Amino acid sequence: MRKLLTACLLSLAGTAHAQSYKELVTRGLHLMEVDSLSAAEASFRQAMLQEPGQKSNALLYRHIGEIQECQGKMHEALESYTTGINLSPSAESLLMHRASLYLRLGNDEQAIVDYGRILELSKDNKDALFFRAWLYAKRRDYKGARADYDHLLQLDPVHEEALQGLAILNTKDGRPREAMEQLNNLVLFFPGHAVNYVLRGGVHQDRKNYELALFDFNKAIELEPQNPEHYISRASCYIGMKRKKQARKDLNDAALLNGDRRVIAELMAQMK
Repeated sequence: MRKLLTACLLSLAGTAHAQSYKELVTRGLHLMEVDSLSAAEASFRQAMLQEPGQKSNALLYRHIGEIQECQGKMHEALESYTTGINLSPSAESLLMHRASLYLRLGNDEQAIVDYGRILELSKDNKDALFFRAWLYAKRRDYKGARADYDHLLQLDPVHEEALQGLAILNTKDGRPREAMEQLNNLVLFFPGHAVNYVLRGGVHQDRKNYELALFDFNKAIELEPQNPEHYISRASCYIGMKRKKQARKDLNDAALLNGDRRVIAELMAQMK
């Protein structure tokens, strides 16, 4: 009888212990929601101290990393994500968080490695495909970038950022016809997005098709009249067309909208 009571007490103690871990985690999540970040981190760490062998501790390190990012502790966040990955090497969410942080810290090579690991685990991960393609293009690995963009567009033919990235890639890679095809599709699929008109206008301008470029810049300004970058783009087009009066007006409007002073000054200097 005494052995049975002892076994029951031990069982109850184990249940209370598990509930305590769960309660601490739940409390930490609630504290994150109400922006009590330091208290949330303390709750997560207390939970891990109580049950250091819990598999879910990897996820708690992700939450701690998120808290540290919010507090501006980027390198500490990196260490937290890495600790979580060491506990659970196939945790895509942890790899994605660390890759994103590497990207923002300017460590492109490590970001590429993490996005590659994610794609080994899940070859159709759209975010990993997009960001790795962008990073490949940044270091002029156009073949690698094109492969990732093509894969992503097979999964999602109207993925706006992928179409934009591929259009820019084709422009840099000397494929203006393919770039224009993608840009036309962007305008067709997303007629209310000014950035796509600006991108297409830029390609028209590079090819000295100024009237077509002007149409696109006008449309971008119509959609986003408070965006100074659009006025700067149109001013550059006007300069190419030798229409200095209109260019100066656009640059003055861009300055009133807090546009990039350096770029505005450089364009003004071109008309002297």
